[in-house]
Amino acid sequence: QVQLVESGGGLVQPGGSLRLSCAASGSSLWTYTMGWYRAVPGKQRELIASITSTGGTNYADSVKGRFGISRDSARVTYLQMNNLKPEDAAVYYCNAKRFGFDYWGQGTQVTVSS
Repeated sequence: QVQLVESGGGLVQPGGSLRLSCAASGSSLWTYTMGWYRAVPGKQRELIASITSTGGTNYADSVKGRFGISRDSARVTYLQMNNLKPEDAAVYYCNAKRFGFDYWGQGTQVTVSS
């Protein structure tokens, strides 16, 4: 079992930055691919960034060049979000994936508004 807890969401003005954190607990955490998803009402949950156990990263086109995913240990994964736009407003979820198993955090709200 893996448990994930997100933090760092909040209200930010357009053009601002936020850093989300995902703290994980469980075993063999370093073997998981970690991802950040976001969800808005009426839309499917969207994968925006992921990082593998060996450090490979992928980004959705909508956030390339603005967002960065990193992990400074097996337990903490970050999402640095720069130049935020109103359309980035969503609930952001942390995900841990391995061999068909998915674990989710509870989500953290990001609001982008002036």
